[in-house]
Amino acid sequence: MTRRPPSGRSPAPAAPSEADDASLFRAEMRDVAPVAAPNRAAPWRVAPPPLPLKRREDERAVLNELAHLALEREGDAVELEDDWAFLRPGLPRDILRKLRRTHWVIQDDLDLHGLGAQEAKEATAAFLADCRRRGLRCVRIVHGKGLRSVGREPVLKRHIRKLLTRKSEVLAFVEPRSIEGGSGAVVVLLDA
Repeated sequence: MTRRPPSGRSPAPAAPSEADDASLFRAEMRDVAPVAAPNRAAPWRVAPPPLPLKRREDERAVLNELAHLALEREGDAVELEDDWAFLRPGLPRDILRKLRRTHWVIQDDLDLHGLGAQEAKEATAAFLADCRRRGLRCVRIVHGKGLRSVGREPVLKRHIRKLLTRKSEVLAFVEPRSIEGGSGAVVVLLDA
């Protein structure tokens, strides 16, 4: 005996199969097109780094001045101004004034605090080689004032400045103004 649904009701629909669902979905989506990409920047993209235009201009000025000075340069003898400054012979003396007043941008620093004399010499030589490789022209080396050394005398100051006079890539160095390190640092101008 078959059962009939109560009057007024239709029989329950059969459960649709997965194949029917997929074909129904495809049929409904056949005329759909992808949405065009919006004409705006995506918020998750990283902005490019800013261009250091003033720094590039300063570096070009240093290169131009050094190229001009290289033509005038004579000999390799050392001209020692005093303990606070050094200038290769044949170079104009106004380079020392410009270095002291930071006419050129200081492009990198080396801090030698806490190092022994030999470690400081090695670190300085490696730093100068790296600066030359990267094309840097004006750098600062902070050797300290020697306030914590025996006798409160600046040991690194003498060693580093003597080392700098022997390096062929060093054109000049000066003791900077007190706000930039004073007697505890040197600003160095390197050859191209």
